[in-house]
Amino acid sequence: MRNRFPLFLGVFIIMALSNAIVPELASFGDSTIAQGTIYSAYFLGAFLLVLPAGLIADRAGELPLVRAGLLLTVASGVLLTFSTSTLLIVLFRIIEGFGAGLFVPAALSLINARSDHETSSGYFMAMLNIGLVAGLIGSGWLVEMTGFGASGIALFTLIGVIPALFSMVMQSGRERESLPRESARTTGERLLRVIREYFWLWISTIVLLGITGALTSLYPEFSDLSPGLLGLTIAAMSTATAIAVIIVSHAHLPPIPTIKGASLLMAAAVLCVFFSPVFFILVGAIAGVVMIAQLAYLAESEPTQGVVMGLFNAASYGGMTFLPVLAGFIAELTSFFTAFLIVALSAVVVAFTIGRCRCRLSP
Repeated sequence: MRNRFPLFLGVFIIMALSNAIVPELASFGDSTIAQGTIYSAYFLGAFLLVLPAGLIADRAGELPLVRAGLLLTVASGVLLTFSTSTLLIVLFRIIEGFGAGLFVPAALSLINARSDHETSSGYFMAMLNIGLVAGLIGSGWLVEMTGFGASGIALFTLIGVIPALFSMVMQSGRERESLPRESARTTGERLLRVIREYFWLWISTIVLLGITGALTSLYPEFSDLSPGLLGLTIAAMSTATAIAVIIVSHAHLPPIPTIKGASLLMAAAVLCVFFSPVFFILVGAIAGVVMIAQLAYLAESEPTQGVVMGLFNAASYGGMTFLPVLAGFIAELTSFFTAFLIVALSAVVVAFTIGRCRCRLSP
């Protein structure tokens, strides 16, 4: 547990900080463009580093990346707490994303190299989603109580010092330590191979996890919910994901059939959300099932996990970055119903293509 504690608390803090700025975005940016840029800057930073971090993890080890990610997160939190310039806030949000980009694939690589990877990844993903909820709700409550717009950022930054310190004395806990370190050429060749062989698995990650971002971005303009209710709805989706990953990680479901079935359920859930926000809970639960199925398959498919965890996170952040833009573009040109329908159909496509994945299990 000593080796997992900094990982679990670390991902909680990183995700909480990523959302802690949301309740007071208006006070950090003076226009919708500035606010959108501030929010998206974090995802850009994470997206840029998750794949390089995965490659480095396989060649140099995961612990330096875990420590660097936590230190960058704490440093960016301190800078954001005392910043007033929009330009600097965007820069510090990118740095905050860099911290997440270094930490998450390295942490998942450590976890997926364990024999209990399913249950450990379940707890990790649960803490990730609980962190998102805590950042959104906790920060909003603190701002109301203190009147200080960065109070949530300050609190989670302070807590972030704990996993950063514990990471300095942790050991990897890897159970595949006998594997030799790869050369740069070998790592590059393996990267190209897993992109090709798991192509449809990466597509499923982009689409099925990106759908949660697409619905989140569409709903404020589509619905007549108040900001408070909208925040609770989104928080409920993340909470459902956290519960689902814990349950599914103990169920040991067959990954590919699970992803196929979850894709069809996700398509139905998306259409249900069009009629009622209550179904955000179902979307969140399905996303949790998909995450654990994908991680479980990757854990059993490759002897070293850095490259595939880098690709998994790149696909996740890529879906969260680009699918909301596409959905918004479709809604603007046609209608909200068309946007919801196309998002639902994208999940159906995954159900019919995931079986084409040229996946293989490692010896």
